[in-house]
Amino acid sequence: MAIVVVTGTGTEVGKTVATAAVAAASLSQGLSVAVLKPAQTGVSPSEPGDAAEVARLAGEVTAVELARYPEPLAPATAARRSGRPAVGPEEIAEAAAKLSAVHDVVLVEGAGGLLVRYDEKGSTLADAAALLHAGMLLVAPAGLGTLNATALTAEAMRARKLTCLGVIIGSWAADPGLAERCNVADLPVAAGSPLLGALPESAAALSPTVFRTAARDWLAPQLGGVWDAAGFGQVYGRPELPAQG
Repeated sequence: MAIVVVTGTGTEVGKTVATAAVAAASLSQGLSVAVLKPAQTGVSPSEPGDAAEVARLAGEVTAVELARYPEPLAPATAARRSGRPAVGPEEIAEAAAKLSAVHDVVLVEGAGGLLVRYDEKGSTLADAAALLHAGMLLVAPAGLGTLNATALTAEAMRARKLTCLGVIIGSWAADPGLAERCNVADLPVAAGSPLLGALPESAAALSPTVFRTAARDWLAPQLGGVWDAAGFGQVYGRPELPAQG
């Protein structure tokens, strides 16, 4: 019964869509899947959150949210300003463990990046992952600036003795530029872990039926897909250097 924690190099990098793709690939293998969002920020009580979006895209998953705060802020700040209880790592770990007892795969999607604070003690998603002894997936953007953020996040994981299972590119453009193409080779080096997938930039706009069918094409076999990192690199990877005149 696997528990995987999904984090990112920052906010708006594609964590929810990546979580949905992993969930869809797992479901296609006949596995039962739960998605846990410890702290949902920036949505009203009546709006669907990230866990609901994963369920919409991926299919029959158990979607669980531990806390919801209306302002789009870090969980600790959002909790303090709302006057509502914060969510600590022990609560996250307990909820994930309970879900793992009755599901084959549990995906825990964090808020923002790895070290965003969840409570006034300064607890982070990394603390919850450590309690769970869970592997982590790192979602990163493809473009300029991603290598530093990826390297810093991976370094923080290693310092806490957490395992980075690999990197997923959260949004891959139909017409990638020079930085994006170079980063196909450079991202796994920065992370010190393999590239495990690349999601097209339009993935969230696909119909759920198309999304579920295509998800395996975006993810490596380690995540239940058929995506080939070497083949992807040959098509999109590091371009030739310009000729020297």
